[in-house]
Amino acid sequence: MNIVSRAIHWFGESSQWSGVDGIPNRVGEHLYYSGLSLLIAALIALPLGLYVGHTGRGAFLAVNSAGAARALPTVGLVGLTVVVFGIGLTPTLLPLVALAIPPILVNTYAGVRQVDRQLRDAANGMGMTGSQVLFQVELPVALPLIVLGLRTAAVQIVSTATIAAYVGLGGLGRYIFDGLARREYEVMIGGAVLSVLLALGTEALFVGIQRLIVSPGVRQRALVK
Repeated sequence: MNIVSRAIHWFGESSQWSGVDGIPNRVGEHLYYSGLSLLIAALIALPLGLYVGHTGRGAFLAVNSAGAARALPTVGLVGLTVVVFGIGLTPTLLPLVALAIPPILVNTYAGVRQVDRQLRDAANGMGMTGSQVLFQVELPVALPLIVLGLRTAAVQIVSTATIAAYVGLGGLGRYIFDGLARREYEVMIGGAVLSVLLALGTEALFVGIQRLIVSPGVRQRALVK
């Protein structure tokens, strides 16, 4: 039986669909690490991106810091956080959050800054406050780029969350690391296939979210640009 047939057989085993090491539980763990990391990154990067984009203050520092964060090696950062914090959830979350902040921050900043100046002037002329201009004018127009940043971050996190198994946690990386250690390559392939499918599903989810929350006029305007 070749490796592909063994991998297909592995998916078909009933034992793979129940229990602690079953696919549903491992997928749930993977989504938990990914969702929590994305939430933390969004809570940090979205307000900062909106503030910097609206005021223009600290733009150089924020954008260049985000660019520097992209260069951080994820596995190296995992090793460093393990030394500092020990084995646990923190060494998984910190690298994933660091990975997700740059696309959210940069896209949020860019989305707000690219808003037509005439729209801002018209809003100011109507007597809107700074916060009203931000949330009623700039934010709706910037939404396509903001969602794109969240989508990019989410896909990157889901694709990289297999590192949780590196520090003894669960998730789909458990199949990859354990399969490699035991030379059960069908298990490795199964974990890799599930990771790819989850990343594609995340991409599709955010495409749907964008269609749902971005008005057709703004979406068409973004496409024209």
